[in-house]
Amino acid sequence: MQVFSWMSESEDQAHAQPQGMDRRALLKSMAAVAAAGTSGWAGSALASEWPVKPVTMVVPFPAGGGTDAFARPFSAQFAKTVGKTLVIDNRGGAGGTLGASIAAKAPADGYNYFMGGTHHVIAPSVYPKLEYDLERDFVPLALLASVPQVVVVNPKKVHHNTIQELVADLKAHPGKYNYASAGAGSSHHLAGELFKIQTKTDITHIPYKGAGPALQDLIAGNVDMLFDGLGSSAQHINSGRIKALMVAGAQRNPAFPDVPCASESGLPDFNVTTWYGLWAPKGTPVPVQKQMLEAVRKIGTEDDIKAAWAKNGAEYGKLSQQQFASMIHSEIQRWAQVVKAAGVKIDS
Repeated sequence: MQVFSWMSESEDQAHAQPQGMDRRALLKSMAAVAAAGTSGWAGSALASEWPVKPVTMVVPFPAGGGTDAFARPFSAQFAKTVGKTLVIDNRGGAGGTLGASIAAKAPADGYNYFMGGTHHVIAPSVYPKLEYDLERDFVPLALLASVPQVVVVNPKKVHHNTIQELVADLKAHPGKYNYASAGAGSSHHLAGELFKIQTKTDITHIPYKGAGPALQDLIAGNVDMLFDGLGSSAQHINSGRIKALMVAGAQRNPAFPDVPCASESGLPDFNVTTWYGLWAPKGTPVPVQKQMLEAVRKIGTEDDIKAAWAKNGAEYGKLSQQQFASMIHSEIQRWAQVVKAAGVKIDS
């Protein structure tokens, strides 16, 4: 896999078309390349014009979930920055793997992308028959957002004000409470299982088809708890509809300074981050990858994006393409260990 550092628009245009070649000669060369089934000048010519039509980004969860909290602002800013619409195609189901499978089969023409995340580095360990391989069938482009997980409860059903009080109740009454997730094998599910292992408690898992439906049922009082990315829960914590008892990791989140972190709550090893990244189908022209990477870089500098990310307690990704690829590989290995320890199995 080839990887790139950020390239300015002027630099990209300077490399997009060879000097001294008129349009007729260029078109003739492109036709010859296409007939040979290679990229070459064709990829460069495509990049010089990209995008000439709307771009599609598959979001593998229903609208209203954590991924949407970042996908929607990103889409809006993409249109302003690039000048073409970025269409969000929500394809929920199977813990995010259905949408990933659809995205993997999309044409690698520079107009199809995939916004996945933590769920998709967990999936290889819990789904025995995935129809795609995250590292083989996609080109990792960029980390878009990183946000800590948060333990949230319905205040009308769970009356505790601290995680210590909740854990004491869980130990005294095994099976009394349940927790929702975005689906079996999702980061919400694995965060819950990790919590159970570290606290030596018993909580019933209730899987949903996405964080959005899980969050709505928590708000409605149909479930007790949720291990969620702070991005999707933030607005509901602020409104008082749900209560945050703890954020994962070793420090409090600036957006919610009154919510204790895991380290100060007696769970120093509960370090779970929900992150979201951008991929392209394997075979997407290299010059277009560079164009998209430059668009991602520019989008991250805009005030609207900075405000949206800060509101959700998130950081905009700053990893290079190579670093993002390495992170994906290490995350797959990390979560495989958690899956094994928790004994999580999904027969599908």
